[in-house]
Amino acid sequence: MEKLNYIATSTFGLEASVKREVTKLGYEITSVSDGRIDFSGDLAAIAEANLWLRCADRVLLNVGEFTALTFDELFEGTKALAWEKWITKDAKFTVTGKSVKSKLFSVSDCQAIVKKAVVERLKKTYHVDWFEETGPEYKIQVGLLRDKVTLTIDTTGPGLHKRGYREHHAEAPIKETLAAALIELSYFRKDRILLDPMCGSGTIPIEAALMARNIAPGIKRRFVSETWDQIDKNIWKTAREKAKDSIDKSTKIQIYGSDIDGRAGVLAMHNAKRAGVADCITFDVKDLKDVTLPGNYGIAICNPPYGERIGKAVTVEALYRQIGKTMSADDTWSVYVLTSYEEFERLYEKRADAKRKLFNGMIKTDYFQFLGPRPPKTI
Repeated sequence: MEKLNYIATSTFGLEASVKREVTKLGYEITSVSDGRIDFSGDLAAIAEANLWLRCADRVLLNVGEFTALTFDELFEGTKALAWEKWITKDAKFTVTGKSVKSKLFSVSDCQAIVKKAVVERLKKTYHVDWFEETGPEYKIQVGLLRDKVTLTIDTTGPGLHKRGYREHHAEAPIKETLAAALIELSYFRKDRILLDPMCGSGTIPIEAALMARNIAPGIKRRFVSETWDQIDKNIWKTAREKAKDSIDKSTKIQIYGSDIDGRAGVLAMHNAKRAGVADCITFDVKDLKDVTLPGNYGIAICNPPYGERIGKAVTVEALYRQIGKTMSADDTWSVYVLTSYEEFERLYEKRADAKRKLFNGMIKTDYFQFLGPRPPKTI
């Protein structure tokens, strides 16, 4: 079967996590750069990658790349690509774009030129002068990095963080893809305890439960490429059936979430039920100072208020001190905290074993990692 080129996009700092996921699916990584993981695979990779990637933002089909220093070169390079292989006669297609350090810095002009070039190519292929655009949707993206042009078609639709289980959320929620990455970067395994003592609407515990049960994160949603004629419906059917058969229904999962806000607890339980993992998680309404660690050798992961979006500095500092006090009750635990507060270690009263720079939306954060001992082999 023909090999195609794909790009899994990611939030800056999560490239290694997405690379591991793509490799685990069995696809060949061709390159990794800021915010993108290039890989090759067959047509079925569209279904499998969209269903299974937990940390990526979306999956793009890489139609072609070339160098363009002028708008004429952009037009001719775009027109030379085989758009008719993907875009049908009745297709609805739009063009979005971005330009970074390119001579072609006007994004709106680049989008218009790419659209015109694609239309000219399709006119000759389909022998028509007008396209009704009433059929399947294809979103073309033109990316310019210095003099290099990358033209892709989005196979995902709404971003991969749209799992389908979160109808409502608490204030300042963490994206599902970032939550999954925080878990992937920890030592969490399905046989270990996980706690989020400030769980809000439950995203971190739910993502951990999906991992522990080996539930494909995209199994409850649809993707734009499912409407494409080029992809046999049996490819999607087979991928979904395989994902359902892969679910681990037998392992006992110990995941806990608590929050001081009772409304958040109700939302968390509702979301967990929609995700199909309510039996894996124990939610509780509890102040952080009243939280007790449920066992030994557990993993705590939390995304507390930063003081930027919600919470005043004094309140946030007191909260961070309390995180340290709560987690110091058992030194077998490993603790992971995401925050933009640079003085977090001072308030936690312990030096982190490791830090990783990540972005939560547009906010630059550090992922502080306080590592406990590995559990004995009998645990």
